[in-house]
Amino acid sequence: MAGVILETNIEGANPVRGKVRDIYDLGDKLLIVATDRISAFDVIMTNGIGKKGIVLTQISKFWFELLGGDIEHHLISDNVADYPEPFCNYSEQLAGRSMLVKKVEVLPVECVIRCYLTGSGWKEYQNDGTVCGEKLPAGLKQCEKLPDLIFTPATKAELGEHDENISFERCADIIGQEKAEYVRDKSRFIFEKGSAHAESKGIILADTKFEWGIVDGKIILIDEVLTPDSSRFWPADKYEAGRDQESFDKQFVRNYLESISFDKSGSGVELPDDIVEKTAAKYIEAYEKITGKSFDF
Repeated sequence: MAGVILETNIEGANPVRGKVRDIYDLGDKLLIVATDRISAFDVIMTNGIGKKGIVLTQISKFWFELLGGDIEHHLISDNVADYPEPFCNYSEQLAGRSMLVKKVEVLPVECVIRCYLTGSGWKEYQNDGTVCGEKLPAGLKQCEKLPDLIFTPATKAELGEHDENISFERCADIIGQEKAEYVRDKSRFIFEKGSAHAESKGIILADTKFEWGIVDGKIILIDEVLTPDSSRFWPADKYEAGRDQESFDKQFVRNYLESISFDKSGSGVELPDDIVEKTAAKYIEAYEKITGKSFDF
């Protein structure tokens, strides 16, 4: 696909490259760039999804602005003209897909909130009647709404490894009881507010993950927020418990990889054009539904 940016190249600057993001350390700030790389099952595919990084950045910006009165976050600016040298000269690579953010001490846990029985949770429930070790009522269907939101933290894996689900108690051991309670409660709050907005747009928010960091002694929201990469979004008018759901995320990619018996490790594969095009369209549709704006990037 034309215009796909798999990595950024800024003269004189060396980023840390994650699964999707290129991160440049500017001292007391970071420049985070969402590329068009796509990962599934924690493996980066060899080709990308056009403008995916712009969608992720702009959806996160929307949520940061919507939540800004309730939760402090790390976004400083997404205007390339505000960036320091040499980054302000690379609008072609950075416009729409980058954010200048506060540099924080990242809390080493991911805060996962689940509202529906799907994904790895559904598989575990079928075997053990639990999700991340938490016992659930018998007889629940695939993709059924859970009796209550479940907070299921996970460790942050190194590149190429899988995140590991942990108990709340283990989370508290890692970051401290007070911090664990804070991020649990704030993650639930954001999920509920985000879910209410999504529902007003005809979208079900099935689950998501948040990340948090500490700066100046305060815990603030960081990374991406309620995007198709970090969340499962379903069209409400097509929802029916007991089966897989249509989605606004990278489920096309996951389903394709399952169909070819991808081993979920090692090197990624090249995605067929139709999978790339369908996934790109779903990302853009998610942006337009969530923000109420036309995608004009």
